[in-house]
Amino acid sequence: MSWNSFGRVFRFTTWGESHGPALGVVVDGCPPGLTLAEADIQPWLDKRRPGTSRFTTQRQEPDQVRILSGVFEGRTTGTPISLMIENVDQRSKDYSEVALAYRPGHADYAYDAKYGFRDYRGGGRSSARETAARVAAGAVARAVIPEVSIRAYLVELGGDAIDRSAFDDAEIDRNPFFCPDAAAAQRWEAIMDRTRKAGSSVGAIVECVATGVPAGWGAPVYAKLDSELAAAAMSINAVKGVEIGDGFAAARLTGEQNADPMRPGADGRPEFLANHAGGVAGGIATGQPVVLRVAMKPTSSILTPVETISRTGEASEIRTKGRHDPCVGIRAAPVVEAMMALVLADQKMLHRGQVEG
Repeated sequence: MSWNSFGRVFRFTTWGESHGPALGVVVDGCPPGLTLAEADIQPWLDKRRPGTSRFTTQRQEPDQVRILSGVFEGRTTGTPISLMIENVDQRSKDYSEVALAYRPGHADYAYDAKYGFRDYRGGGRSSARETAARVAAGAVARAVIPEVSIRAYLVELGGDAIDRSAFDDAEIDRNPFFCPDAAAAQRWEAIMDRTRKAGSSVGAIVECVATGVPAGWGAPVYAKLDSELAAAAMSINAVKGVEIGDGFAAARLTGEQNADPMRPGADGRPEFLANHAGGVAGGIATGQPVVLRVAMKPTSSILTPVETISRTGEASEIRTKGRHDPCVGIRAAPVVEAMMALVLADQKMLHRGQVEG
């Protein structure tokens, strides 16, 4: 059995490969009557699009989305929404060596071990190119949750973290790193220039905050909001760690330090004095901002030679030619936003079906 779908009520299935003619997504379970056009989806894809700065892959893909079904006269019909993005700048010849030997850290060997066959061009289905389809689906999800605002940004790159006291939301859109700290963004330029010159790569940490999530979304035990977010985040290429709220730092706190004290609020709802839990308690939203943080490993496709084995088992060495992101985390911010939106849209509809239906 193969798993290419995610979600319970609001569900999406992605399809396509890095060097195939196109990739796309089918979104099922979207409510009817929502306003939706290609112009509503394209801005989010433009944020993720490759080749927008010298710090990302120079593959030139316009990532123009087409709506093939599920929308009539600018409104969703309630039937499956099919979205397609054509691949126009593939260079499959760059992967001739990858066809013969495995890239350590990449999915090459794992795919061969599972299927006995793989599309080696750009990693095929395991390529981060697949995330374009998720971003398109995420744009549809945003139409389902207009009450929620979602913002993702990098808080660390190559081991260098932002200064939280210098956080400036407006700065996120002013630099190519989705970085809220102007000074850190300048340092990161130097880090990335050194990394690219060395033919290497670095990792990053992306933080995503959703505000306006109503208290009550989520479900106990097996459909927890935080467990669904963790699964969604871990499904993104190169993600090796996930935190909700304080995450691992909570293990170093005492009970009184980790508590999120409450006081009576003006509107009858509690006023929280802290948010160590990241807006989720018992798998259910508390009404506070939902905070998700993901750790992205360094890109496995690098120009630096690395020891490996060939497909026939001989000792070998490989350096990956072609155009690759020296830090996959840079373009991951829109992807993490999309997965947050997709989970929240699904949880909203689950909540509506059980409690408000």
